[in-house]
Amino acid sequence: MRRTRNAKIVATLGPASSDRAAIAALFSAGADVFRFNFSHGSHDDHARRLEIVRDIERETGRPIAVLADLQGPKLRIGRFADGPITLAEGAEFTLDLDADRPGDASRVPMPHPEIFVALHRGTSLLLDDGRIRLEVLACDSSHARTRVINGGPLSDRKGVNVPGVVLPMSALTAKDRIDLDFALEHGFDWVALSFVQRAADIAEIGQIVKKRAGIVAKLEKPSAIEALDAIVDVADALMVARGDLGVELPAERVPAIQKRIVRACRKAGKPVIVATQMLESMTAAPVPTRAEASDVATAIYDGADAVMLSAESASGRYPVEAVAMMNRILEQTESDPYYREVVDASHTDPKPTAADAVGYAVRQATALLNACATVAYTSSGYSAIRMSRERPKAPIVGMTPHLATARRLALVWGVHPVKCVEVERVGQMSTLACRTVMEQGFGRAGQFIVISAGLPFRESGTTNLMRVVELKERAC
Repeated sequence: MRRTRNAKIVATLGPASSDRAAIAALFSAGADVFRFNFSHGSHDDHARRLEIVRDIERETGRPIAVLADLQGPKLRIGRFADGPITLAEGAEFTLDLDADRPGDASRVPMPHPEIFVALHRGTSLLLDDGRIRLEVLACDSSHARTRVINGGPLSDRKGVNVPGVVLPMSALTAKDRIDLDFALEHGFDWVALSFVQRAADIAEIGQIVKKRAGIVAKLEKPSAIEALDAIVDVADALMVARGDLGVELPAERVPAIQKRIVRACRKAGKPVIVATQMLESMTAAPVPTRAEASDVATAIYDGADAVMLSAESASGRYPVEAVAMMNRILEQTESDPYYREVVDASHTDPKPTAADAVGYAVRQATALLNACATVAYTSSGYSAIRMSRERPKAPIVGMTPHLATARRLALVWGVHPVKCVEVERVGQMSTLACRTVMEQGFGRAGQFIVISAGLPFRESGTTNLMRVVELKERAC
């Protein structure tokens, strides 16, 4: 089963997509990657859904990626003694560490000492997804006296955001470490780290993962945007998580930041996912708004590798319809002649490395010969990812002897992953590439394919070979 588009679809699994029929329908409708949200559900729930995905993969013969999205540090206020309160604009309100004393109209516990350490006079605190804004008047290591700038109703356990402040805390909580162990033991292909603040957060999780999965840095905080280049350097992929990003930053800044992140990833050749509220109205309606359709298309025009559905596929009333709609938007956008103009215009110069030189040459040869496909024979996925950076006009067939690599490549723009046998010689690789391209329906006799690979074959990151081959009826 091959897709007729280059950008990929990430679909979140949840209560609306738990059984085999539902998950199979999402895959048939266009989902390439399934996201498991570890903020919800038990390990038993995730294990059961994972086995269903792997069963569908075996049945269809197409590698499917699974992404474990870790919850990250959730900062919340405590409880109120007598139910919800209402904060009036201009009133004073105190937050403190006294978790044993329920809150009232004048104060509430906030059991996060790391926040108080980072506060200073004038700092803004956002509660309940930014609906309430407080300004710190005075603070110490155990309390903060604030003034209400934007008031409203406030109830138990609402979230707290501290925009513009780097909090002295790890992006990995104790829960995340348990969930990460589970994800690695069960062979998840990608792991998403929430609330990344700096490159060191990626290094910390990398010491645990040890290349057993790709690491996705979720960009949700202004501090991460300030450290964008450093984070891009160390992460395997990035996610533009517009939900919390839109809470901590003015809404009018988010579109430009989204474009900046996508450009940085395109330049570096790192996959990037655009996420949150892409077809939000389809949680309750069978069709999206025109603005939502335009939002998805814009992410594709910008060059995103993948777009993601959250509640739409996890808990909405129309999960399959949402994936099918996103699939149609992607196909329509990529069929627009202007799309190729935008892709070519956004192309940046390659780095002076063997891998980028080969990728650049493949791009040029593919265009000159009007090749029906490019082929990346790869052990780690590196050759295919570097080829994807070049955005060639022809589909990229990512051939690898490792199923884990094939699954990981399901997230990458333009790559059609195929698990194949191990090869020993260049001629054997070329023959296998020709056979695979024709069997997968990408080309016919008389057409050209352009192959990239790395020698020696079993060494990761050694892309140093390009070969042009004409397809024959029997063998190349």
